[in-house]
Amino acid sequence: MGEIQKKTYGRGELIGYLTGMFGQNLIYQVIAAGLVSVYLGTVLYIPAIAVSIIIFVARIWDALNDPMMGTIVDRTHTKWGKCRPYLIFFPAIIGVMTILCFMNGIYTSPGASKALIVAWAAISYIAWGMLFTVCDIPLWGITSLMTEDQDDRAKIIGLARMAAGIGGIGTVVSFIPDFLKGNFEAKYAAKIGTIVNGAEYTQQMANNDTKKAAWIATVVIITVVATILFEVAGLVTKERVPGDAEDKRGIIDNFKIMWNCLPFRQILISGVIRSPLQLLMILAMPLMLYYYTDNSFDNIGNLDGGQRLFKIALIGLAVFIPQFAAMAITPVFVKKFENKKIYNFYSVAGAVPYALIFVAYIVSGGNMLSWGWVVVTAVCIGLASASMGGINVMQSIMIADCVDYEEYHKGYRPDGVFFSGQSFLTKLSGGIAALIQGVVYAVVKFSGENLDNINYKLAQGEHFYEVDGGKYAAAMFFLISIPVAVGMVLSALPMKSYAMTDDEHKKMLDELIIKRNSNQAD
Repeated sequence: MGEIQKKTYGRGELIGYLTGMFGQNLIYQVIAAGLVSVYLGTVLYIPAIAVSIIIFVARIWDALNDPMMGTIVDRTHTKWGKCRPYLIFFPAIIGVMTILCFMNGIYTSPGASKALIVAWAAISYIAWGMLFTVCDIPLWGITSLMTEDQDDRAKIIGLARMAAGIGGIGTVVSFIPDFLKGNFEAKYAAKIGTIVNGAEYTQQMANNDTKKAAWIATVVIITVVATILFEVAGLVTKERVPGDAEDKRGIIDNFKIMWNCLPFRQILISGVIRSPLQLLMILAMPLMLYYYTDNSFDNIGNLDGGQRLFKIALIGLAVFIPQFAAMAITPVFVKKFENKKIYNFYSVAGAVPYALIFVAYIVSGGNMLSWGWVVVTAVCIGLASASMGGINVMQSIMIADCVDYEEYHKGYRPDGVFFSGQSFLTKLSGGIAALIQGVVYAVVKFSGENLDNINYKLAQGEHFYEVDGGKYAAAMFFLISIPVAVGMVLSALPMKSYAMTDDEHKKMLDELIIKRNSNQAD
């Protein structure tokens, strides 16, 4: 038998797709690292438990919303295909909703309608999540439609994970407001001493309003740029793998498909167990902001004789560079080793550096700011983030394989439904992680009006790792360490007897390609 001809993407199309992936993840980070991790709690001062409940409820809704969207994608038949229409028309709508999420009041302001502030935080965030899903599932689902070549698919998924990781630069949304707030200080300083909503306008209120205005300006700038980049993916990609001629499956049918496909079910269960993994990304910016700068990046030049900037840079590089390296090398591993073994190695081995982060914190006595402890922290976080990057690539590759598995055994390709499962895992994991964070923050009272008071103490010169005996710093280091390590180890259990070997998948894919070519010839 001659070599099987496989349709695949070109270089320009690949670059365009990755550009869109980068833009989409810039927007995601504006919400994840900006709104959720910092803005709602430390700028608007909405209580931590309220923020956590909002996020968790939104994720539960996504449990239904994502498969619904997957069903819609699989039933879409247009001249552009079934994924591209959503990538062409929805990025701008998502951009607008992203900005609207930040248009809210400050919870602690005199006369503020606390219920309305919490309600808008909930409504806008849930609406954003629904709109984001409309593009997220097609953006990942199209990877299995752009090529018939297994190696090219692993390549694009690995590069997509890297582009998404580079989109993590959107976490700078937490840094930029400090540099922009000078543009708004005079406006709010002029109100000090006046009566606003029946109360005297204070310096602390001016600081809060200034910070909020700087945040909104930052979000508008980043979101506009990100939306333009996001749009590129829809404009340049092409779907080559034919979908079902007529798909009449409903939402209930697709829930059954996801659950009845054994390898996909194992991936889902493993992913849910691994949910605390999201805590590292959720806590990355708050940890940098509070522990390393005492809640103001203006302090960087005054701490440790000006060396604090380099320490922060080292920690930041440790979060991202090893993650990118793992994303780049994992598709190479896929060619040499069994998928299941790679996945479980990342899960079990990755738990060790996560656990060591909190061990190092305890041994240091809570002060991890010397160069020696900064290096130790960077090494642990670097190894931990590498495992996170690798396992994310493996999850996407194995979900794409499950689409082939279902087409081989059942005769249809649930691209949208199965990649909605990936989207669901990401969002549900973030929700569970946020709930864990909120509970811990509520226990130590790192939230609401007490957080406003903590910020005031820091503004007066206290150091975060010492405030109230260091319990807030201990809570942050605990969150990025112990729950994550436990989740990583346990997530390997459902994959111990993974239901599809690499050889079985290769045989299925070759037979599918021959069948598709034969059908087109007929």
